[in-house]
Parts: sequence; C-alpha cells; structure tokens
Amino acid sequence: MPAIFTPSDTDRKRPSTDDGDHGTGRRPPYDDGLKRTGGGGDGDNWNDRPAGRRGPREKLERFRLGLFFALAGDLMFFVAIISTFFVTKSSGHVDAYDRYINPWLPTAVPHILWLNTAVLFLSSVTMEIARRRMFHQFDVMEEWFGLGKPTSRRAMPWIAATIALGLAFLVGQTVAWHQLDQQHAFLRTNPSSRFFFLITYTHAFHLILGLAALIAAIAGLYVSKQIENRQILVDCAAWYWHCMGVLWLFLFVLLAFFQ
Repeated sequence: MPAIFTPSDTDRKRPSTDDGDHGTGRRPPYDDGLKRTGGGGDGDNWNDRPAGRRGPREKLERFRLGLFFALAGDLMFFVAIISTFFVTKSSGHVDAYDRYINPWLPTAVPHILWLNTAVLFLSSVTMEIARRRMFHQFDVMEEWFGLGKPTSRRAMPWIAATIALGLAFLVGQTVAWHQLDQQHAFLRTNPSSRFFFLITYTHAFHLILGLAALIAAIAGLYVSKQIENRQILVDCAAWYWHCMGVLWLFLFVLLAFFQ
C-alpha cells in the first residue's frame, strides 16, 4: 500500500505551518484521494500537489530513474554479448577440401540450473514482499506518529530470506561450473562453452552486486531514522534484484534452448 501522501484540496485552503518535513515523525500529510496501489505509491494524486513543491515521492522517483538508467547500460552490455553469441554460433569457414566447418558444439546445460532458476524466482517473490512491507499504509502511519519502525521490522525477515536464496543461487552456479569441468567443458574448449561461462560469470557478478545492495538496505533499516530513506534503499535494491531475475530468465532460455 502507498507510503507517501499528498495534501487534500481542503488542506491547501488552510494556512499551512508545514516546513517541508516529510518522514521525520512530526505530522503526516494526508490525501483524501488516496489510491491504494499496494506499494510504491504509484497513482497517489501527486500530480495535484502545489506547484513547485517537492517531497518524498519526487525523491523516490529520482532514485528509481537513476537506477533504471544504470540498468539500461548493463542491458546494452548483455545485448552485445548475446548478439556476439548468435554471430559466433552461425559463423564457420571452408577448409581446403571445400567443406564448411563450424566449430560450435552445443554445451549441455547442467540440470541444477533449472533448480537455480526456481530459487532465483522465489527470491524475487520474497524481495517484492519486503518492498511492499516498506510501503504498507498502516505501518507507515505508525512511524509518522513515532511508534517505532514497524515497516523495517516487517520487511527485514523477507530481505534476509532474499539474501539467503541469492547465496543459494550462487552456490548452485558454482556446482554447475564444477559439473562442466568434470565433463571437460572448459572456458577454452569450444565457443559454446566459452559463452556459457562468460554469460553465467557476468550474471553472477551482477548478482553479487545485488547482494551487496540488499546488505546495505538491511544496514539502512537499522541506521536511518527517516522512513523515506529506508524506503528508497529497499525499493531500489528490490528493483535491481527483479531486473537480475528477469535477465537470468532470458539468459537461461538462451543457454538451454538456443545452442
């Protein structure tokens, strides 16, 4: 549910003593036209705010926008890898006997990658639950009135579960790499195995960055006193984690069905 509110038309007509403090626990601004969106506060009448006024909603949107721009750069990097994958797969040469030779030999995908994919999908579910807990309306209202940190308290176990599942995914990837080594499919064995390791190594590196973001989010839940800062930490970490999950799904389909 939305965690950020905007003043109603009635409140705008009354003289306001609000000095721009949002999220420090003094007084929550209300919104008669509040729409319950289930998280993030999308569609919560922020277009009706007074001209020139900025608040937590704008701050959240700026951080989201910066994150998506950074992810767009990563996406272009993976697009380049995938494009090279298909070009290399279809490339070959004609030998001295006028025979077309294509050195590409498909790499058998270890079965544990199916389990890894399910684990990463489950971790995305737990992270989304944590994100929504940070924007739960009644918990946020309790924080506005200085009644502790219920949003952090309820989101933290789900973030911890996401970290555990993310570590399980990385362990599963390590097992998959070891299984390929036992099958004598190394980094330089074949163009197919080379791309397999390149794709999975690169994704694992990005997932480690995601785990670091989750750990930073948990630290922020303890340290930060302003609820909007904690919401931004969890929200951005969640969207990054979701993007890594969707990206892995495409990469797994590529490795499993398009070699």
